[in-house]
Amino acid sequence: MNQQFYKNMALWVVILVVILLLVTMLNEDESTPPEVAYSDFLTDVEDASIESVMIEEGLIKGKLTDGTEFTTYAPVVTQDLITLLRENEIKFEAQPKDEGSFWRQILIMWFPLLLFIGLWIFFIRQMQSGGGKAMSFGKSKARMLNENETRVTFQDVAGIDESKLELEEIIDFLKEPKKFTRLGGRIPKGVLLVGSPGTGKTLLARAVAGEASVPFFSISGSDFVEMFVGVGASRVRDLFLQGKKHAPCIIFIDEIDAVGRHRGAGLGGGHDEREQTLNQLLVEMDGFESNEGVILVAATNRPDVLDPALLRPGRFDRRVVVGAPDLKGRFEILKIHTRRVPLEDDVDLEIQARGTPGMVGADLQNLVNESALLAARRGAQRVGYIDFENAKDKVILGTERRNLIMSDEDKRITAYHEAGHALICMLTPEDSDPVHKVTIIPRGQALGVTWTHPIEDRFNLTKTQIYARIRHAMGGRASEEIIFGHFSTGASSDLDGATNLARRMVCQYGMSDALGPVTYGDSGTDVFIGRDMMSRKDYSEKKAEEIDAEVAALLQGKYDEAKVLLTDNRDVLDRIAMALLERETLNTADLDLLLKNIDLPPFEKVLKDTTAPSVTEKPESESNDGFTGGNVPDPEPMPS
Repeated sequence: MNQQFYKNMALWVVILVVILLLVTMLNEDESTPPEVAYSDFLTDVEDASIESVMIEEGLIKGKLTDGTEFTTYAPVVTQDLITLLRENEIKFEAQPKDEGSFWRQILIMWFPLLLFIGLWIFFIRQMQSGGGKAMSFGKSKARMLNENETRVTFQDVAGIDESKLELEEIIDFLKEPKKFTRLGGRIPKGVLLVGSPGTGKTLLARAVAGEASVPFFSISGSDFVEMFVGVGASRVRDLFLQGKKHAPCIIFIDEIDAVGRHRGAGLGGGHDEREQTLNQLLVEMDGFESNEGVILVAATNRPDVLDPALLRPGRFDRRVVVGAPDLKGRFEILKIHTRRVPLEDDVDLEIQARGTPGMVGADLQNLVNESALLAARRGAQRVGYIDFENAKDKVILGTERRNLIMSDEDKRITAYHEAGHALICMLTPEDSDPVHKVTIIPRGQALGVTWTHPIEDRFNLTKTQIYARIRHAMGGRASEEIIFGHFSTGASSDLDGATNLARRMVCQYGMSDALGPVTYGDSGTDVFIGRDMMSRKDYSEKKAEEIDAEVAALLQGKYDEAKVLLTDNRDVLDRIAMALLERETLNTADLDLLLKNIDLPPFEKVLKDTTAPSVTEKPESESNDGFTGGNVPDPEPMPS
């Protein structure tokens, strides 16, 4: 870096010196004496008013007797002019033409062009990779990091302890290889980090660069392929060549799916530059020549589109899954991101961790950042509980739309809709998730939201729990029919989520008593697109009718159950709706009092107490159901 800086500095100094010399040469003749007419010159010669003359071919320089200098141009210097000068006793001398003016003219004509060509060559060399060498497009763009260029260590990574252990072992391989090879073991050649966006794959790689005492090369998958044919394969060769020179070392390729997609999936024929790059990568990782001491670490969130040859043992020996953090992991991540954030005493990071299930590291970092911004906006010196709650709502649903003008009828419909959702959950606590908060404040596309918090993180859903979620989704529509005798468009997202749940119960989970434990519909994928493109129908038209009938019967049954529950508890439904119209937001403690037919405390007292969590509630995770924009949470269970 320093050598390149000094080289560029020296070049600019040379250019500046040349420009100064040029300006100096061009300004040499700026003090030329004034020019007079040739006829006036002859008159002065005849009058003997000229003291001396210098003849330079057609140019004549002279000096008058009063000391004034002049110049004139003679068409031809003849013998008559010489005779005239001698007759008037004027001192004269002659000299050849000044050649310096010739070179000066050449310099004026050619120097700007030469300067432009030189600068063009310089900038072209700077734009090319590989140290500025001409035609070096095939040089790798990998950046070599050292210990002083990164400050991220494993202490800055939390919530993915198992993944950290795998990478810590890789570093141990490089530091003490004999410890592992003495029993005949072989150091892994590649590690593939797999996980959803925001889980911390790149952060893990940066931590490896901070912890490893070996060279670390970092490059993106998209840096290999460009418009020139053969560039990608050439850069792969150069990358591993650099790795061999610095072995033992680690090479990190981020977003490897940009270059490692399944071969043979392109449309049409011709030369596929990406496939040639992948072929070269396969050869370098495990080909005829071995790359001992070079460990490749790659990251992707689409492992399903990678070529099978890339994933086999001997190339990527290990696949490290970087998943979403659990409760303890979210708590540790929040601790890391709040190290430089002053917090109020009412902020309990464990409560915040319980209230953010499904959030990954990037989401939690954004949550802390939004909380700090909201606290700064209201002029607070520390970030409080209310800031975290508002930030959570803002991140998931959007900013409050306080300026949205709603009629009294729309507010009443929204209040009863959300009250129906909340009351269904409160009346079936054994299967439903506890209600954390109900609000009719518009956010994003939702006119109202009912938040529910599971007691603990769930990785599987039972049949009764899915039934409870469908019943919860139907609560808003059932409430509208009971109170107003008609429906509104606000339940469209609820119906969409409930229908999706019901169809998956029948077609994917085998939870239908009528159709049995059978999966209907085999999903097909198109690797070229990289996404699910179609669902192949592997059942008859008669079976499709049975599936549709079973889904409709399931939805109608849960809707009827929700309607019966709300009708039997009409008085509680009215109390919750009226409280929402008055206060706009109700928490767990308020809902518990309303369910027990106990009057809520005065509204002014509630406003003072909203900055701290209530004693009776302990938010543990969250899902949402909006009146118009909220969605029923995805109940897709993790494979057990």
